[in-house]
Amino acid sequence: MLDSNLTEQLRGHLTKVTRPIELVAALDDGPKSTELWELLTEIAALSDNVSAVRNPVDVGDRSASAEGSDDTAGGSDATGGRRPSFTIDRVGTDVSVGFAGIPMGHEFTSLVLALLQVGGHPPAVSDDAAEAIENLEGEFHFVTYMSLSCQNCPDVVQALNAMAVLNSSISHVAVDGALFPAEVEANDVLAVPTVLLNGEPFGQGRMTIEEILPRLDTGVGEREAARIDALDPLDVLVVGGGPAGASAAIYAARKGIATGVVSERFGGQVLDTMSIENLISVPYTEGPKLAAAIEAHVAEYDVDVMHNQRAAKLIPAEVPGGLATVELENGATLQARTVVLSTGASWRTMGVPGEDEYRNRGVGFCPHCDGPLFKGKRVAVIGGGNSGVEAAIDLAGIVAHVTLIEFDDALRADEVLQAKLASLGNVDVIVGARTTEVLGDDTSVTGLTYEHRADATLHNVDLDGVFVQIGLVPNTGWLKGTVELSDRGEVVIDDRNATSVPGVFAAGDCTTVPYKQIVIALGAGSTAALSAFDHLIRTPTAKESGAATEPAAPADGSNQPEPALV
Repeated sequence: MLDSNLTEQLRGHLTKVTRPIELVAALDDGPKSTELWELLTEIAALSDNVSAVRNPVDVGDRSASAEGSDDTAGGSDATGGRRPSFTIDRVGTDVSVGFAGIPMGHEFTSLVLALLQVGGHPPAVSDDAAEAIENLEGEFHFVTYMSLSCQNCPDVVQALNAMAVLNSSISHVAVDGALFPAEVEANDVLAVPTVLLNGEPFGQGRMTIEEILPRLDTGVGEREAARIDALDPLDVLVVGGGPAGASAAIYAARKGIATGVVSERFGGQVLDTMSIENLISVPYTEGPKLAAAIEAHVAEYDVDVMHNQRAAKLIPAEVPGGLATVELENGATLQARTVVLSTGASWRTMGVPGEDEYRNRGVGFCPHCDGPLFKGKRVAVIGGGNSGVEAAIDLAGIVAHVTLIEFDDALRADEVLQAKLASLGNVDVIVGARTTEVLGDDTSVTGLTYEHRADATLHNVDLDGVFVQIGLVPNTGWLKGTVELSDRGEVVIDDRNATSVPGVFAAGDCTTVPYKQIVIALGAGSTAALSAFDHLIRTPTAKESGAATEPAAPADGSNQPEPALV
């Protein structure tokens, strides 16, 4: 199962295991069970502190078999466990995490971290979060449905595994939905990651410990809001934790000035990017891996990163050199002499009836994540640009049939992608069409209706899923009426990344920069931070200038400072 390079890397990691652990396998006679046992025995051979044993015990709270046994698929056999599956148990304790399936692909890192953490290596969790987890009272039994091709799933799996290690009242099992289709269908899982808590829906999509904890203990969010509210004014406040925001934070912190970052989702859209091959000097990487590296780089500096926080309002400084205020949705406020807006963008939606109602119940935005859940079914892809055509190509190898619908009269993707699409026998392309409604049965998607633009005729297509790939929309709704926005909602900036409000700068996909690329966002973030620093050293504080009663500088961008210092 493991090649020589991976074997040696894992051998090195397992030297950090300080307490004996057992890999307890629940297997049947199927080929996947054979593969899993091979993997577990290979791992056990790499460390004296790891052993593998076969034991037909339950893994989790529902019984199922990857080989499709009808009498176990719905959990009717209360004494049987999912197979193939295994737990990682700390010998002599009740510390344990479980996997149903073979955690390779994107989940291999989750497996390695689980081995280390159950084996005594402390999880990478802040002291405050660790204390909050340890103090949770009650019984919390989590099940996460994931797919091995999902780049957002490992964050959820790793967060819940770490919580299970820190508190024995928490249990967690990660289930590969592709191997347990009957269970997935029984639980109406149409998007991954999907998390159940004590048998009830808990959440969908990427979640971190900082997002999970407040839902289990409301005091966590209240304490964090109070902490933020008590912070002294910052020199630079960065709103947004994507590549632009992270770059801005690093450049600002390196100037030795007080820097903070408000981030709803550190990494931003990078977390949803499957592969990255155009980041200079890095021939290939994946979004979550790059996001983790960027976050680690920020952590090298004295930057106060406020996770899982959403900005609600920007109040510009009332006087030159005064403090701008950012109000957060949790009620806390932050003040800073300069602000860098780097809130990025989100998936653009169709805005048609049924789309919101069936989101994550057949309507999705990540074919890499959710595609395996639609194996053998019929799906549609909305959008004929590069992302839409790439999605159709990927899905065609999994699902029974793909219908691609494009609004324009021709596809807009690169010719090489169009040629590949045309070679696929299970793909239909419909151009000059506007989706008008997503249809469903109150539980999941059953089809869609589109209008043929040439003659206004309506047509229905029977489907099980719809993947929307029509671009991005900037996350700037909270800034309307504060800074100048373009007709597309982008923050208008000049060549120094200054906005129409003095002391407020912007960078990345939320701005009017013409090309939305990771490498461009990284550069834009550094430009914004350097411009903010230049503003700080050229602009006396309101107290220093005695400008407490003077009117603010023009907000139309006409009062530009001298060229930036090098």
